[in-house]
Amino acid sequence: MLKRITINPDICHGKPCIRGLRYPVESILEMLASGMSNAEILEDYEDLEIEDLQASLLFAVELSKVKNISRLVA
Repeated sequence: MLKRITINPDICHGKPCIRGLRYPVESILEMLASGMSNAEILEDYEDLEIEDLQASLLFAVELSKVKNISRLVA
């Protein structure tokens, strides 16, 4: 699933993106956090797939698995 998340310095300034497309994971997570449903996102962005949304969430889960969050916030 995480293979759908790519990092390329030439795409979106190296931010993690979906399948090499110009959809940063950050944007997907913001849409989900704003209350957009999977169906709404997929309707608005026809080249995205449900697995891309799931991979974005999994990526966020993996990032949250840090031992000491104070280093991230500081």
